[in-house]
Amino acid sequence: MSYTINRMIENASLDEVDARTRKALSDAGFGVLTEIDVKATMKKKLDKEMGGYRILGACNPGMAWEALEMEPRVGAMLPCNVILREVDGGIEVSAIDPQASMAAIDNGNLQDVAGQVRDMLAEVVDKV
Repeated sequence: MSYTINRMIENASLDEVDARTRKALSDAGFGVLTEIDVKATMKKKLDKEMGGYRILGACNPGMAWEALEMEPRVGAMLPCNVILREVDGGIEVSAIDPQASMAAIDNGNLQDVAGQVRDMLAEVVDKV
């Protein structure tokens, strides 16, 4: 089972894909709660060079509320991360598959919610 939902975007910059991703997330009811510039962090902390790599922590409040009501500790797995990374040929967009990440939690109702979020994130990635 793959743990991410992926798409390659060719002929676009990281900033362009970032803007498109944020719009697609917003259109699907997600907000970006956190963002990490991994490239800048690795340079600052380790003096290492790497291609562009951003992590956007996305959250759909309604779906998060549902999940938290079922499993209060599920917050350890939130928000849903979406990564943007420079690779040969373009920018790869990858969103976490919530069903895969929450498979260890024995709660069928939570898996249903995770499936709904997975479908929403798959649509987001498709629209970027």
